[in-house]
Amino acid sequence: MKENSPISEQQYLDSTHSFSSAASKSLTDLIHSLSQEQIINQDLLLSLSFALRSFTNLQRFLELIPLLVAQLVGVKGALIIPFHDDGTIWREQLQMVPNGEDQELFTKLFLLEEGKKTGFGMQERNIALLDHLVKRHFDSFNVIATSIVSRGRQRGRLYAFDKKEIVFGSNVHRKHIQIVADLTGVAIENDVIFQVIRNHEKVDRQISIGAEIQSQLLPDQCPIIEGIELAACCRPAFQVGGDYYDFMPTRPDFTEKGKSSGRWAFVIGDVMGKGVPAGLLMTMLRGMLRAEVLTGLAPDSILHDLNQLALEDLTQSHRFVTLFYSDFDAQSRKLRFANAAHNPPLLWSAKSKSIHRLDAPGLLIGLQPEAEYGCGEIFLQPGDVLLYYTDGVTEAPGISGERFDENRLITFLDKFAREGLGAKQILNKLFERLDGFVGVSDHQLEDDASMVVLKVNE
Repeated sequence: MKENSPISEQQYLDSTHSFSSAASKSLTDLIHSLSQEQIINQDLLLSLSFALRSFTNLQRFLELIPLLVAQLVGVKGALIIPFHDDGTIWREQLQMVPNGEDQELFTKLFLLEEGKKTGFGMQERNIALLDHLVKRHFDSFNVIATSIVSRGRQRGRLYAFDKKEIVFGSNVHRKHIQIVADLTGVAIENDVIFQVIRNHEKVDRQISIGAEIQSQLLPDQCPIIEGIELAACCRPAFQVGGDYYDFMPTRPDFTEKGKSSGRWAFVIGDVMGKGVPAGLLMTMLRGMLRAEVLTGLAPDSILHDLNQLALEDLTQSHRFVTLFYSDFDAQSRKLRFANAAHNPPLLWSAKSKSIHRLDAPGLLIGLQPEAEYGCGEIFLQPGDVLLYYTDGVTEAPGISGERFDENRLITFLDKFAREGLGAKQILNKLFERLDGFVGVSDHQLEDDASMVVLKVNE
């Protein structure tokens, strides 16, 4: 029997080199394959990120998600079940690939009564119910499920599936699916925020229109009345406010000359609260009051009738109105007035160089039926200054938290009246002091602030 020939050293070295070369080539091919797969995965994720940054249609974006998961993980198909902001199943946005297998499952999801209830997607048992429904539908498949979460809220559920014999579900697969789910959550959250912004823009446009209408209801300029100067300004805390002032001739049928020497109604009021509801109520009261002025009744009677007319509407809205009503006779300079719990106007007497309040007893408008109001009267003298204002002026908080208050307003009114300033100058100076006290550059106050200055010619 012939013995085996021993392997020479050279043959051993050659075989070792050949094996090493083959192993090196296999390792190189594997690294190249992994690198190519990584590049493909990165490209897919970059595409999704780009779509997230640039999309304007959420439905188109969600259509990409199952397709992306299928390509990224290398599985047969994927399914996304998004939720509305209230947690209900967003049935119109169900997406799945391949499309041929979605009809039966989509029908089950559409008919799922639990999924129509608010908060469905926020409960773990309901997520388990969805998983069971999907896995039972794909009973011959391997299924991976993950949640789509944004800001701690469930935004949907994402599934990947393939045949039983196809093994997937490694950490790499799960990480890829989770990355897609996270980006999808961001997309849904962005859409929710976008819809909120759009709704706010619509409301802002409506409020702007309301503010424009309301500003047109306030006098754009003061009337010319014999013997006096008038200046007025309303600064709402929001676009629409609840403060109101007006100047109304009691005989609007007179000529301009006749009206300027006739009798005028001066009114200032404040609806409890601010913003749109207060503005709407004040607009309603303005119409009622203008009709009452034409009756020519005394101020106390007008407030009595106005209270009766507005009582039901104000009671339903749970709001009340303060109102100071006065009428002025340009010939006699007699001012009659009645007060429905409004801040009493301040009268600076040119003769005594002192200030006192014009007040009369009376309840808020809308507080109770058959409310009675007192009536006062006074004859204004040359140089007298009368200031009507709302509580947004005296209640304005300063930087230290202290209120502007009535005493401070009296001090400044006395100072400017003594300087012999005109009505417009006094008004501007008072608002300057108010703004300086509040310490805001944009003149933004916490409450509506209105002032009307009447000065009798000297």
